[in-house]
Amino acid sequence: MMLIAAGWISILLLLGGVALDRTLTGLVTRNFDEQLGYMLTGMIGSAEIGPDGEVFFNRPLGDQRFLEPNSGLYWQIRAAGHEDFPSRSLWDRSIDVPADHYDAQPHVYDSKQFPGEELRIMERSIILPGSDTQWMFTVAASRESLEEQLKSFRAILLYSFVILGFGLLLMAGMQTWYGLFPLRHVRKGLSRMRKTGASRLDEPLPQEVQPLVDELNALLAHTDKQAEEARTHAGNLAHALKTPLTVVMNAATAKAPDLADTVIREASVMRRQIDHHLARARAVGRRAAGLSRANVWSSLEAVLRAVERLYDNTRFDLAGNADSAVALERQDLEEILGNLVENAAKYGGGSVFVTVDPGNDPVLCEIWVEDDGMGIPESERQRIFDRGARLDTGKPGTGLGLAIVRDVVEIYGGSVELDESEDLGGLLVRVKLPRSAT
Repeated sequence: MMLIAAGWISILLLLGGVALDRTLTGLVTRNFDEQLGYMLTGMIGSAEIGPDGEVFFNRPLGDQRFLEPNSGLYWQIRAAGHEDFPSRSLWDRSIDVPADHYDAQPHVYDSKQFPGEELRIMERSIILPGSDTQWMFTVAASRESLEEQLKSFRAILLYSFVILGFGLLLMAGMQTWYGLFPLRHVRKGLSRMRKTGASRLDEPLPQEVQPLVDELNALLAHTDKQAEEARTHAGNLAHALKTPLTVVMNAATAKAPDLADTVIREASVMRRQIDHHLARARAVGRRAAGLSRANVWSSLEAVLRAVERLYDNTRFDLAGNADSAVALERQDLEEILGNLVENAAKYGGGSVFVTVDPGNDPVLCEIWVEDDGMGIPESERQRIFDRGARLDTGKPGTGLGLAIVRDVVEIYGGSVELDESEDLGGLLVRVKLPRSAT
């Protein structure tokens, strides 16, 4: 920030200094030329033609420097066929001005015809009354006084801009130091948090960085929540695997005759538990990635094609909004829908009806899965979401389908509830999922 500020200050001061120098140079030079113009006008106004045809002044010019040799201020009148009429200040020199050209208006230019003395010359061609001769009136002044004025102005300009530049750099430095000072409090707070093991920044901090601190605390809370979820999943998986492993170990130790059947049965239990926790872990990972989007209708069509092969005697109906999209990964959405539709086909009486967006909620997309089976008593609707819970043990299953559905839906910020279908009389599963923003 300091380097950028120093660079821009230097560039702007340089550009401003060049512009101001040119402006002041123009003003001083114009003022110098105006003085020459006044003198030239005075010469012309005082000039007359004498009886001998030569020009003369009817009154002396007012500036005393015209009478002092080499004073730096000169005048001269020249015409073809006439002798030059110079000021005494020229002494034995003359201003080399061609008399054969005509300047109707004052003409100003610089000349180095005098060694060691640069001149600023103004000339004008005049035909005086009583004469047909074209006279060239010339006034010249040394540029030394002009250069001294310019040098003085430039010195003042340089000193002023140097002081201004240092002042601006000092102000930018103080502003940068003061503006970034609150970040030092954040750094110290983070250092104390790391040393003490705290999970958030609780000490009062400057108002300027409070939004940053709030976001940082939210990030820390999110990280702690994910870490706690990971610990919980690891503990749950360890607890779920502990019992089957104990059964296998006891059967192996006792050299039970049905050891092979026991290993296969308990391995199946462990595999179901592992699949369940892996599904949760995948959903958490995809949720953290963000910007997920899946079309509900196309996912349902893919799920129905797969389930129809398993339950060819079941009728599947699909209705609703075909353009609805949710903020889920398609794989997770299809896992949710697959479990619900398969359960409806397995425990229903032959009809499954799926409705997309029946309520057109602007925030949540609602999906209804209905069947014509026996349904679930209201007292059992909460327990059925527990891992391994099954009401109908006469049909094959793991008891993890609804548990996986609930876990994945809640990970994405949605909800799932059970009710009774008014149309089919069986179970109604109502799933609400967040809509995709894109």
